[in-house]
Amino acid sequence: MKMKAEIGDEVFEIEHSRTANGIIARVNGTRYELEVSEPEPNVLVFKHDGKIYEVFADPSADLEGLRRFTINREEIEVRLIDPRRLRGAGGGDAAMDGRAEIRSAMHGKVVRILADEGTETSKGDGIIVVEAMKMQNELISPKNGVVREIRFNEGDTVAAGDVLAVID
Repeated sequence: MKMKAEIGDEVFEIEHSRTANGIIARVNGTRYELEVSEPEPNVLVFKHDGKIYEVFADPSADLEGLRRFTINREEIEVRLIDPRRLRGAGGGDAAMDGRAEIRSAMHGKVVRILADEGTETSKGDGIIVVEAMKMQNELISPKNGVVREIRFNEGDTVAAGDVLAVID
């Protein structure tokens, strides 16, 4: 999976993939092999070159993708940008008229349904939570509307690109 991370004024190009016991990440072209474990929800432990990094991932994020992390007791704010979400997005809310599909970014498991079919939703409301690479990701409504379909149940496995929910 490719993405960008903004920390302050710096932008990092990140690409990562899952391995049997961790992840391989490339940050601005530098390759890292990391062992990863999740001792409790939203807490990840990364091991790299004999060093251990404990990361608490605040489960909330604002609408622009700003996330808060505490790494070995140091708090940082990171804006995560998934280039796939930017493709084909026109300018402004006009692009959100009509039907919107919420898709899984990667292979994972549905751990929670936050909005039932028929529920009115506002842009930014949580709809479904998918766990991937030992992290839970709350997928949000991209627009105001009504949840027309929830295509998976809690516990179901999903593939990258699967349509999880439809908002009209």
